[in-house]
Amino acid sequence: MTTTATMDDVRAVLIGALELTLTPEELNQDTPLFGALPELDSFGVVALVGALEDRFDITIEDDEFGAELFETVGSLTEFVDAKRAAG
Repeated sequence: MTTTATMDDVRAVLIGALELTLTPEELNQDTPLFGALPELDSFGVVALVGALEDRFDITIEDDEFGAELFETVGSLTEFVDAKRAAG
């Protein structure tokens, strides 16, 4: 279950880490990420993962990286929620 607060924070991290010119309102649950945002290249993924780990105090393991993780804002938010719940 994706929380609104987590979605808001994930959107803020996306905008900050990738230096996007989008507003948070332009990033909704179904907004595509990987393949749709030129800023989300290999360097962008590293920056984004680091920012997510710092913001949410989680660790994202190498084997958790995959296209499905970065498919949409919603899939990324659900992943963050699951990582936080697993604590």
